[in-house]
Amino acid sequence: MKKVNFKTLFNLLVLLSFSIGFGQSVPLSKDARISVLTCGLGNETYSYFGHTAIRVSDPANNLDVVYNYGAFDFRTPNFVAKFTKGDLQYFVITHSFSEFMEEYNIEKRSVFEQELLISQDLKQKLFDKLNATLLSEDRYYTYKFIDKNCTSMVVDIINNTLNENVIVKKGDTDITYRSILYPYFDGHFYEKLGTSIIFGTKVDQLGTRIFLPFELKNSLEKVSFQNKPLVSKSKTLIFFEKETPTSWWNNIYSYLIILAFIVLAHNKTVDKIYLLVLSLMGIFFVCVGFYSFHLELSMNYNVLLFSPLLLILIFLSIAKNKKWTYRFAVLHLIFLVIYSIFMINKAHFIIVLPMIITSGFVLVRVAIRNKKRIPIII
Repeated sequence: MKKVNFKTLFNLLVLLSFSIGFGQSVPLSKDARISVLTCGLGNETYSYFGHTAIRVSDPANNLDVVYNYGAFDFRTPNFVAKFTKGDLQYFVITHSFSEFMEEYNIEKRSVFEQELLISQDLKQKLFDKLNATLLSEDRYYTYKFIDKNCTSMVVDIINNTLNENVIVKKGDTDITYRSILYPYFDGHFYEKLGTSIIFGTKVDQLGTRIFLPFELKNSLEKVSFQNKPLVSKSKTLIFFEKETPTSWWNNIYSYLIILAFIVLAHNKTVDKIYLLVLSLMGIFFVCVGFYSFHLELSMNYNVLLFSPLLLILIFLSIAKNKKWTYRFAVLHLIFLVIYSIFMINKAHFIIVLPMIITSGFVLVRVAIRNKKRIPIII
């Protein structure tokens, strides 16, 4: 996906200049080419997964334009709240091809092209649909991480043009969305950890839908239409090796050092701070799960580890209510065992395992400190 710039209005006017009569698109020449562009991964949050766009090139009409379904505007009122809730409006804009390529050159991100091998009539139909969408309210859509994004919108408009579900996912349909996403976070440890614990059951479903740019690229290479390949062999327009960032803190080592300190400190205050952080995160997960329209954030079983009830345990401990502090510590140890068993076959088990172990140590210590001692009578 890409953020919108201040040239949006200009881009719309450029496209309007390609139209004639009463909103009718320019008739494409026989030399016109329509292709799918797949853009490489970046190190900004919005670029972790790459990008998909459609290019229409027609030298006879002096036309070379890219349709981009991944635009959003940071100036949208309450941007963060809307993004979190899941009702942020994304939209389609256009770029000149040269402008589009210049931006990816600057960002040092690869761009691959696959030309659609379809008839002249279907090219014109797709071109007309792109323009009709761009010049109507249909250019806006509500972004959904898996179900509706820059890649899925490209799949939908091409399939709609072909009047059948031609583009379907090929490969990796027997692993979960969570497993598919994991490699994209290489070099971004805490982002990987964060998405691991904030996503719920939806991302543990089998990844049968195309939702990532390179999934579409790989699938296009394997699908056919009217008994012939749908696209030409992939062409590399620009290529850069992805740079994996390094950080002194955003890595597994800082994570393990922090958790090791908590375990080895054996300090009541440190234990309380750790449990407080877990409980506040759990409260956040629950609130977001109810508040957000993003189905990926609902039904989050990770609250067994990040239990909001830990806040009650802390209050009981501060109030020196040993009986109920002990009971709540044991209750959360049971939660932890259930969570561990449930997590064994999940993609993010290894990354949360150090936190499971740390929580186990802390809760056992709390239970031991507050266990009622039976007096020995001699």
